Amino acid sequence: MSRVRLVVLVAVAAVVGAVAFGLWSRPAVKGISDSGFSAERVVEDIAVISREHHSVAHPTERAEVRNYLVDRLEELGADTVRLYEYQALVGPKDKHVIYTFDATNVLAEFGPVGEDASTTSLMMVAHYDSRYSQPMPHKDTVWSYGAADDGYGVGVILETVAEALKYRNEWKQGIKVLFTDAEEVGMMGMTAQWENNREVFDNVGLMINLEARGPYGPALLFETSPGNERLMDLYAAVAEYPYTYSLTTVVYSFMPNFTDFTIVKDSIPGFNFSTIADINHYHTDLDNFSNINPQSIQHYGAQITPIVREYLTNVEYADVDSLRADSDTVNFTLPLLGLFNFSTSSYWVINVTIFVLFVLLLCFDALRGRVQIVRVLSSALGAFVAAIAALIVGELIAGVACLACDAQFKPFGIVQGVVGDNVIMVVSVVVVAVVALLGYMRGRRRVVSLTAGSIREGASAQAALLHANNKLYAALVLMFVLSLLLIVAIGENLMFFIPLFAATLALLLYRITRLRVWCLVAIALILLHGLSFLYALAMALTIGAFGAVLMLALLDMLVIIPLVELYVRQR
Repeated sequence: MSRVRLVVLVAVAAVVGAVAFGLWSRPAVKGISDSGFSAERVVEDIAVISREHHSVAHPTERAEVRNYLVDRLEELGADTVRLYEYQALVGPKDKHVIYTFDATNVLAEFGPVGEDASTTSLMMVAHYDSRYSQPMPHKDTVWSYGAADDGYGVGVILETVAEALKYRNEWKQGIKVLFTDAEEVGMMGMTAQWENNREVFDNVGLMINLEARGPYGPALLFETSPGNERLMDLYAAVAEYPYTYSLTTVVYSFMPNFTDFTIVKDSIPGFNFSTIADINHYHTDLDNFSNINPQSIQHYGAQITPIVREYLTNVEYADVDSLRADSDTVNFTLPLLGLFNFSTSSYWVINVTIFVLFVLLLCFDALRGRVQIVRVLSSALGAFVAAIAALIVGELIAGVACLACDAQFKPFGIVQGVVGDNVIMVVSVVVVAVVALLGYMRGRRRVVSLTAGSIREGASAQAALLHANNKLYAALVLMFVLSLLLIVAIGENLMFFIPLFAATLALLLYRITRLRVWCLVAIALILLHGLSFLYALAMALTIGAFGAVLMLALLDMLVIIPLVELYVRQR
């Protein structure tokens, strides 16, 4: 083993980990006196909005928040501010408490200088009601203060509009701000607006909805409207510090979660942003002013303000249908490296190219005696069994954690109320990684021991190299099969394809150049994607779906471990 390469490997892994979790890949917080979007100015609005509970069960406090928002919109210079009142609404019957309430939406309009009222508009949406009462394990019923959900959304919109007004003389399109009521009881404010006053949406060419499922972490573009090709082209062109995965739109469509955007997304092109960490602060008394995170707020602004500027000032978007398309893109973010956005056809081309290269490399190395096909296939089957075992173990860990905390366990569902859930998941992933490494080393020792007593020079080293190649190709065969199955089934396969892509290119370039640094590059790319994506997946799906997270982490490790040996081994 080369100690120098081992030190380099550890250093690269540390840097990749820091980047994956926010260093250099999220914006710095701007203060009140700074130019541009300022999270600290948003914090001032949130301090007022989250002072008291303001759910549908708190009409007086909710009215105070609404009046504050009306005053702020008028201070900004709105052309019109209108209230839409919907009376005697009844909350859904599947909730633990049924409320009857009035809902009042706030609509403000800001038009371009000298343009008429028919101008195409950008609509920015957030709800101003906080979550109503919710029972929690080991607690009395709790009420949210709505600091993040949806103080973040309301505050970000006010700050974004304030920034946009600085270049109002350049606008070609206008802005509509819609602060909805009664979102927490089933999007009833937005539903009433859509059903009774749909005319306010007639000239809307783009909608940006802002949510927060917890106060921490990056602001994720987690959903777009169907036919998002032009939307994603816009986002890719201008958004700073982008953070999105097209897979989240697919996953979200299967989850029992909805936002105001759900009501209109099939009719209006749009983006849906949210923080996603962590679940124990969501809809509880922990969603209060003391727990807000300015860096998360700044991340909303970094992505949204450039989109708003481009949409408002580019005459191309004067056509209300300019962002509609018939196809979706496949996209994902690698921290620091940015957004990778592909049309469906180009993503298929990339997949087929890598599939062919991988098969050719496997056949070539088999003919050269570098791998043993039978061992590769048997190890691939073993890796699949290990992945299923990790899936089951992860769900067992989640079940035991729920039992210990008296939380309701929902296999592969959203679980709230587990104390230290994030610590449990991180420790479990580390343990599984150690187990995978020990298993690999045990197999390596067994293979090397079979060459003991051989008179052939370098026999042990050759046996170790053969073992590394066999294990690497076995993991990649499994990734190949899973990538193929997923892209055929749902058109998305990034969690399996990125390790396959990185390792295949590393092997190809290593065969051509004899430089082992390509293995290090592949390790870095797999870690960069794996750490950031698995974090997003764990936060979004919570410990209830920890089995899926643990399985994916193991599969990544099965690729990384033999790549590490190929990189650090002595010649």
